[in-house]
Amino acid sequence: MFKHIIDNDIELRLVDTHHSEAMFKSIDSNKEHLRKYLPWVDSTKTVNDTKGFIESTKKQHAANNGFNAGIWYRGEFAGVIGFHNIDHSNKNVSIGYWLDERYVGKGIMTKACREFVDYAFNTLELNRVEIRCAEDNLKSRAIPERLGFIKEGIIRDGELLNHGYVDSVVYGILKREWSK
Repeated sequence: MFKHIIDNDIELRLVDTHHSEAMFKSIDSNKEHLRKYLPWVDSTKTVNDTKGFIESTKKQHAANNGFNAGIWYRGEFAGVIGFHNIDHSNKNVSIGYWLDERYVGKGIMTKACREFVDYAFNTLELNRVEIRCAEDNLKSRAIPERLGFIKEGIIRDGELLNHGYVDSVVYGILKREWSK
């Protein structure tokens, strides 16, 4: 079982089916908070839906195409961070994440992202990491900005969410620019 301790309060664990209940409970109790920026929230109706997501991420990991980790804060499930499909030929990847509203504002996601970026560059030997955020999601946008990512542009109507299309801000950082 993969586990990475970030500090005394935060650890990352590769998502597994035995995390389904905790993950579903977090999603279900945070629907209003999460649905504004995540299109899959309303289709997550049961623990089995969460298990299906976890099974797909396990296949992704087995195919050497990225992975997702649960974020645990003081022993409680707090959210998920993951690599979207790794582009091995171009040595780049995109990071996605979400956090239970109870844990927002504690620096948890910034620390988790820092670890993922460091892993992408130093273990996976990638050259570029990207994070995309809805233009009006200022809390999410603050994370790549805090970590030294460069705002590269805006993709108009870049994502279809439950309430319509939103513009996506693209942030990127290169291995030569990264310092943990």
